[in-house]
Amino acid sequence: MDTEGKIPSSVAIIMDGNGRWAKKRLLPRSAGHAAGMTALRKIAIHAATVGIKYLTVYALSTENMSRPKAEVDFLIDLLRRYFSDYIPEIKEYGARIRVIGDVSVFPDDIRELMEKAERDTATQNKLVFTIAVNYGGRDEIVRAVNRAVEDGEKVDEKSFSSLLDTEGLPDPDLVIRTGGEVRVSNFLLWQGAYSEYYFTDVYFPDFDEKEFDRAIEAYGRRDRRYGRLKKGDK
Repeated sequence: MDTEGKIPSSVAIIMDGNGRWAKKRLLPRSAGHAAGMTALRKIAIHAATVGIKYLTVYALSTENMSRPKAEVDFLIDLLRRYFSDYIPEIKEYGARIRVIGDVSVFPDDIRELMEKAERDTATQNKLVFTIAVNYGGRDEIVRAVNRAVEDGEKVDEKSFSSLLDTEGLPDPDLVIRTGGEVRVSNFLLWQGAYSEYYFTDVYFPDFDEKEFDRAIEAYGRRDRRYGRLKKGDK
């Protein structure tokens, strides 16, 4: 990776293309999801080693939960295996694990695995690795609004941000979407207001360390102005 460019502190990834990756290989969709989880293990470890401070991934959306029951059951079991088999290795790289989204829908054993991962890594800070499960940006905003209403609060941008699932996390500098689609799909709608976006045709199972580095290098060549004029413009 070209280290002369700017490296984003916070990166978010919409991990798309697992099903199409499998279809292209005449494999069941489940094979694509399993390959995606393997890719995520590599990306999380790589992010920790190249200086990314925050990595947030869209693992399971609220919309995903409405897919056919057999697929949803497989995705939930895959989540169980990810926290059992991969998280212990990832935390060895100094990662702190966070989980966002409505986890109340998951079986007790999965919620216990998530809580244990968060508890066991609470003091680590090399990389804050946040996994969004049963998460949707609109749902998150609605829940935050309801919390403010219930507490009788009048909010501003700062106080409203503290009511979101991502409380304490910086907004993403860079949002990456794999799989060839060019949309945000209800991910970090509030937080991504001024993020840079990087879209790639690469399906997530093939999104390896080199592809991640390409996204970081592309970010490094951009000029973030947050609505301000470019230097020298009038």
